[in-house]
Amino acid sequence: MTGHALPENLARYRKARDLSQERLAEAAGISVDTVARIEQGTRTTTRPGTLRKLAQALGVTVADLLGTAPARRAADLDVTPLRDAITAIDDLPGLDFAEAQDVVPLDQVAATAHGTWQAYVDGRHAELLHALPTVLVDARRLARAAHGDEKAGAHRVLSTAYRLGAGMAGRMGFDDLAWSSAERALEAARHSDAPEVETAISMRYLAWTLVRQGRLDDAERVAVKAAEHVQPALLDRDVTRAGIFGNLLFNAATAAVSAGRVERADDLLAEAQAAAVRAHSDSASEAAIFGPRVAALQLVDSTARAGDPERALRLAHAVPEARGEVPAFWEAGHRLRLAAASLQLRQDRQALRYLAEARDLAPDWVRTQPLGEAVMARLVERAPRRLGPEFARLAAHFGVVATEPLAGTP
Repeated sequence: MTGHALPENLARYRKARDLSQERLAEAAGISVDTVARIEQGTRTTTRPGTLRKLAQALGVTVADLLGTAPARRAADLDVTPLRDAITAIDDLPGLDFAEAQDVVPLDQVAATAHGTWQAYVDGRHAELLHALPTVLVDARRLARAAHGDEKAGAHRVLSTAYRLGAGMAGRMGFDDLAWSSAERALEAARHSDAPEVETAISMRYLAWTLVRQGRLDDAERVAVKAAEHVQPALLDRDVTRAGIFGNLLFNAATAAVSAGRVERADDLLAEAQAAAVRAHSDSASEAAIFGPRVAALQLVDSTARAGDPERALRLAHAVPEARGEVPAFWEAGHRLRLAAASLQLRQDRQALRYLAEARDLAPDWVRTQPLGEAVMARLVERAPRRLGPEFARLAAHFGVVATEPLAGTP
């Protein structure tokens, strides 16, 4: 696990480079006390900027320092530092565990928060879990100390960090912790410099958490009401507002289809698609992932979830090409859903092709997805004979077997 690997790895790389703690600190531009405390394991988190400086000074990657061999499942990672950071209370002193008690400037905290969001969408879960607790601490500390516009900006970053905490906790199966983090994101959003927008984004995470908890009627109602509040006007081409509106309708549709209300889900997604057409292009940000292709992918996903694999595969052929940015994990998730649909129709070779595409698009992220593992496991069960090294590599990547095939194995 990340927190346990860093002290040993840092000391090992430092000694391999024949550097004292003082020389490493000088080369990295940090204090020798920071190096010593990391190696002693007295701190469970380290700011991402500090990790990058140390890695650069040692000529290694941040992943090398963290020892982040991709976890097979998000639930295999240590949630303790994230839980501590989410549940910390301001009037209980001693719970802030960042490496120093200084107040980090807003632009630096915002940049670090953006980096953690990128780790989230890329599926770099171990890196995110190491960085996010410190981002939460830094943003909370700045929100307490700052005044005026800077204070409101700090609350915006804090809301973003809590939303990431909700998303990560949900991915790891800690739905109650996800709910707590989403609630705190909502509270921070109300004090931010863009309360209407930030509140709507946070409501999306609350609705997603309600879906995970099986509270489907509540999830649909919350998402729809929030969407109505932020709905763009007919000629409004504000990309951010359209994206938040569309993502809320995605959440509402997921709740509806999970409750067996397929026509209702189709209606919600039709409205989202209309907003996506007006948005013209696909985009990805902390606010939303949205656009014509994204909305079409969501319809395919909903159709497959509704138990209609034939229609899902037909719709997949009509999905428009990306015009702008669609994150790799979103594209990979689409391939996993198509692999599952192909499996249902006994199109096993096509299912394998979709699994391979998903792996190539977002290799770390797909390792943590139960759907990919379930599809691959079924394909292994069905295989009448040996199907070659690529089949074996896919089985290993999706966790059906423990290791990659031996070198030279036919």
